[in-house]
Amino acid sequence: MEKHLYLMRHGETLFNARRKIQGWCDSPLTEKGIQQAQAAKECIKDVCFDHFYSSTSERCCDTLEIVTDYKVSYKRLKQLKERNFGEFEGESEDLNPKRNSPLDYDDIFPHYGGEYRQEVIDRMYNTLKDIMDKEDHYNVLAVSHGGACYSFLSCITDPNIVRNQGGFTNCCILHFKYENGKFEYIEIMRP
Repeated sequence: MEKHLYLMRHGETLFNARRKIQGWCDSPLTEKGIQQAQAAKECIKDVCFDHFYSSTSERCCDTLEIVTDYKVSYKRLKQLKERNFGEFEGESEDLNPKRNSPLDYDDIFPHYGGEYRQEVIDRMYNTLKDIMDKEDHYNVLAVSHGGACYSFLSCITDPNIVRNQGGFTNCCILHFKYENGKFEYIEIMRP
């Protein structure tokens, strides 16, 4: 039987709306973020999920609970958290590198207590592979973060596939097939 991973970004938060670097700190979903999660529920309504996972961040847990009508149990994992931006957390997004290349982020944030990109890639990949390697996990929904999802996708395929189709918008869902220990990118679903 085929296995599928649906990796969703959380809904819009107060920090997203205010253009603040979020990382490991947290802020609540906005009304728009709640509506995005409700719309995402429609995108995946025909998928029969057998397991659910979320980052420990409130914004991800709230998104998952809305998408599932508060009717499922799920596991919270710290390994699905966003990249740690160190001392830059809660600061203006204007402090992000101007070229916005993922490698440019390594020139700044790790030197102020944040994570390197490869650390995020390894953390996300190993965690999602461990999840999908479980025998009874066939259709899994995991809610994470824009940067973490981008990092994971970048070790599977060229992430510009998604960036060029509108980017990692709130509540977008990356669909992967998992077979013989390997992920294959299938599509992006947008509410």
